[in-house]
Amino acid sequence: MNLKTEDYRVKVGKTVRLKNWSTDENGGLDKAEGKAWAKALADELAHWQERLYAENRRSLLIVLQARDAGGKDGTVKHVIGTFNPNGVRISNFKVPSEEERAHDFLWRIHAQTPKTGMIAVFNRSHYEDVLVTRVHDMIDDNTARQRLEHIRNFETLLGDSGTRVLKFYLHVSKDEQEERLQARLDDPDKLWKFSAADLKERALWDKYTKVYEEALGTSTAAAPWYVIPADRKWFRNVLISQIILDTLRDMDPQFPETDLDPKKIKIK
Repeated sequence: MNLKTEDYRVKVGKTVRLKNWSTDENGGLDKAEGKAWAKALADELAHWQERLYAENRRSLLIVLQARDAGGKDGTVKHVIGTFNPNGVRISNFKVPSEEERAHDFLWRIHAQTPKTGMIAVFNRSHYEDVLVTRVHDMIDDNTARQRLEHIRNFETLLGDSGTRVLKFYLHVSKDEQEERLQARLDDPDKLWKFSAADLKERALWDKYTKVYEEALGTSTAAAPWYVIPADRKWFRNVLISQIILDTLRDMDPQFPETDLDPKKIKIK
């Protein structure tokens, strides 16, 4: 099977209009085929993660951004969950603390970037500071433009320091979000995930669309954005898994060389 993952990558310098990006693709697969493929990809991902961890020279940062109920937690569970947890760190950036607000907006972010050999996952990220803050008029357009430029430079720094960056926007439709929010209300085991604040943010759908489109404009060769059709959860998992796997293969981490000759060692 072959997915044209480049079709989902935001080209450098491209103006993004989310209405032109599908939320409901299946890649020519049915659900059963997609789940079987995801399982095969999981085995490959585990292998390449082990190589990255063993090499201990470079790292990978995965950024997940989405609207409420967009599938960030599901992606962590079904895609990131295939990795050995010893080599993964997951961070979730919510409202800054008083200590964090006393520093520049990237201060708390930099501390969570991956050390060598590791994969870090940002379940929400530094982009919150140019998304929520803009929708709720906490910063003006000039400050937002400055922050977007700081973000580009920050991600360039990470790349120059040996960290590959992948950024995924999980693109769900308004109708699909409605179904998922309703499902949380209807299921006692999912009710804890529902917040009345989700409805307030949903009412600002168009404003979020605008600021997301501008944020996606930070796609670069070193830190690309991918717009992931996310209405079908299984296809979301397949596509993200394939992109991560392609990236790890391109990095081509190597097991460290050793002077040991296993034929000369006897374990008694």
